[in-house]
Amino acid sequence: MLAAAPVVAQDKPPKLEPIPEPPPPPAGVVDTDEAPEVTVSTRGEDKIEEYRIKGRLYMIKVTPKVGKPYYLVDHKGDGVFARADDNERSLSVPMWLIKSW
Repeated sequence: MLAAAPVVAQDKPPKLEPIPEPPPPPAGVVDTDEAPEVTVSTRGEDKIEEYRIKGRLYMIKVTPKVGKPYYLVDHKGDGVFARADDNERSLSVPMWLIKSW
């Protein structure tokens, strides 16, 4: 009978408490200039979302009325866009701009 006591005690679900909201980031840590601008428009029945940072277009998301959404990405920053699908498993090397003159 004593061996069954721990099993009976486990039948009650644990009392859960909500997780507190995280504190806001310190001032100056989040640079709002670096957040992408998103412009949403429609062409025919397709929804077009253009993503820009500092005015430079770097990605376009096309959501057709029928079918899966796809992305056009400017990998080198030269204005040439290549299609990048969600199911594509290619290697995408990070290319950050360190300094510009």
